[in-house]
Amino acid sequence: MRGDKRKQSLYFPEEMLAEIQEEAYRQDRSLSWIVQQAWKIARAELKRYPSVNDPSDEDNDDWRGRVED
Repeated sequence: MRGDKRKQSLYFPEEMLAEIQEEAYRQDRSLSWIVQQAWKIARAELKRYPSVNDPSDEDNDDWRGRVED
């Protein structure tokens, strides 16, 4: 999928979008570039979150919203 530049709609809360727009303006970059860089930075951290379909977490609903250090 590298190099595939399909158009995709993403929805952000108004305040978050405003912050992304401010950062894009500050860096003289596109919104797309800012979101792509944020994904590259955050993806390793997001992989630490358990999947909602992970059977090993069925009995533990206490993990939502938290990451163990």
